[in-house]
Amino acid sequence: MGNICIFAGQGAQYPGMGRDLAGCDGAVAGLFEKAGSVLGYDIASLCFEGPAEALVKSDVCQPATFLVSYAAWTLFRKKAPAVAFDAAAGLSLGEWTALCAAGVLDFESTLQVLSARGRFMQEACEAQPSGMIAIVGASPEQLSAICEKSGCTVANVNSASQQVLSGSKDAVAAAAAAAKELGVKRAIPLATAGAFHSPFMAPAREKLAGVLESVKFSTPSIPVLSNVTGKPHPSDPGAIKASMLEQVTGTTNWAADVETAKAMGCTRFVEFGPGKTLSGLVKKIDASLETLNIQDVPGLEAAVAAMG
Repeated sequence: MGNICIFAGQGAQYPGMGRDLAGCDGAVAGLFEKAGSVLGYDIASLCFEGPAEALVKSDVCQPATFLVSYAAWTLFRKKAPAVAFDAAAGLSLGEWTALCAAGVLDFESTLQVLSARGRFMQEACEAQPSGMIAIVGASPEQLSAICEKSGCTVANVNSASQQVLSGSKDAVAAAAAAAKELGVKRAIPLATAGAFHSPFMAPAREKLAGVLESVKFSTPSIPVLSNVTGKPHPSDPGAIKASMLEQVTGTTNWAADVETAKAMGCTRFVEFGPGKTLSGLVKKIDASLETLNIQDVPGLEAAVAAMG
């Protein structure tokens, strides 16, 4: 049985996340303290206590979700050092966590990158009002028609039956109307700050490129799957950097990542970080795949018992 570690994306965060992980291990508690020093504010308190309104902001949410996911990863590696992972993946910001877990970036650099990435994306949202809408149960032809009628673009391919579109506020409303007209099962406007993974994020991509110029990338220790291509990142650090910039404005294809992982022989998907969103999507793609979730101590203990 092949194992793949997968990491949560934006939207999985909640007040209280990471508290018991930090409470059970001094080294993990130290990660939260170190993160506060790197970022210049008490991110541990925001993770442990909230408020939710602060955690939902991209410039806080992205480093906070990474921090909790990496804390869960660190604790599992400490408790079950013999367990091997054949690949790593993550959704959107979670792909950065996967790169960190595979040694492409160090902990501090990843925090700094995600703080900047979140800030730049938030700025892009505020500069040009936009939004996202989940389309459930559409055929490829229906999805294409919705995009054509509304002007929206595909932001996320979560599974064959669930995609997320991005566009202006008017385009999102038009997509909802087009979906209804075409008899699509469900079209659900999402409570996001704006149109992530779309051309609306071009200013964020440009600013992030400047930040990444001074960030050291290394060759991955295990294959890390790309949201953009659905294939493993190449070994060339420069190519990885270019792909992660493209991810800001391009479609994230989680369904392709899962299919690639299956083709590599991975049948157990271990999700690190808050929530169980990715585990749920994996099961929708293929119910025969095994999923484990490590977001707290009970989840950690269950995973160690199952794998250790």
